[in-house]
Amino acid sequence: SDGGKLLVVPMVGSHWLSMQEVVEKLSERGHEVVVLVPEVSWQMKTTQAYKVVTHPVSQTLEELDDSF
Repeated sequence: SDGGKLLVVPMVGSHWLSMQEVVEKLSERGHEVVVLVPEVSWQMKTTQAYKVVTHPVSQTLEELDDSF
């Protein structure tokens, strides 16, 4: 994007593992990236590469594990 700003709202799941690399590259190239992640997740961690904003969810990590 030419605007230099990107909001990413990934779903919990394996596609984030691929998407994360693209988001990090965009950040390295000077884009301002904000990733909106649920408070409870498996793979989505905080990082220095981009800004992470968490949002509350009604599910606990145990409930998320049990659903799979």
